[in-house]
Amino acid sequence: MGKKTVHVSDFSGQVIAPEDEVVKIVVLEHPDLVAGPVRLDARPVEVESIDDAALDIAVVEIHDQHDDEPRRVVLTASEFDSLATDVPMAQLLRTAERVRPAKTTRKSTEKIDYGTLEYAGRPHRGRVTDEEARLVREHLDEVNKRLADAGLRQIDPADPEHATRYAFPTPGEVTGDPQPVVSAG
Repeated sequence: MGKKTVHVSDFSGQVIAPEDEVVKIVVLEHPDLVAGPVRLDARPVEVESIDDAALDIAVVEIHDQHDDEPRRVVLTASEFDSLATDVPMAQLLRTAERVRPAKTTRKSTEKIDYGTLEYAGRPHRGRVTDEEARLVREHLDEVNKRLADAGLRQIDPADPEHATRYAFPTPGEVTGDPQPVVSAG
């Protein structure tokens, strides 16, 4: 028995022929996006108008003395430019004080223990220990919820890479359940 994989556009539901190019679109932010970035597949013709529809935007953080965390605001560049009444915004941005990205608070000598439920399943370059793999398999829903809340990729046991990395049983694999013995006789 053979298997045939058919790729379908997430946008139109139309089949993407094997000889056709597939365009992958990662949605980073959207009002309906609740569990972090997602990937959509499409045919090139379906997304060729995206660049034409793109907006010139400004993304700013407002650091208010009354709030512990800054507020992130997205607005059109023209709306943001109109806030500058003394000097044109382009000039203001060229001469403004440069800001360095915030440094991570974790010390480089501090090691994360991926063999704990708090960190199991988080993407990392190291080898997955037996303990981490066991925690991921036994607490998959909890691990995926934590990963989604952090905007990270979730673990899919059907994904061959994830199945191998976290030692999920593959279809047809012996699970320890007794199988009926059929004798030919």
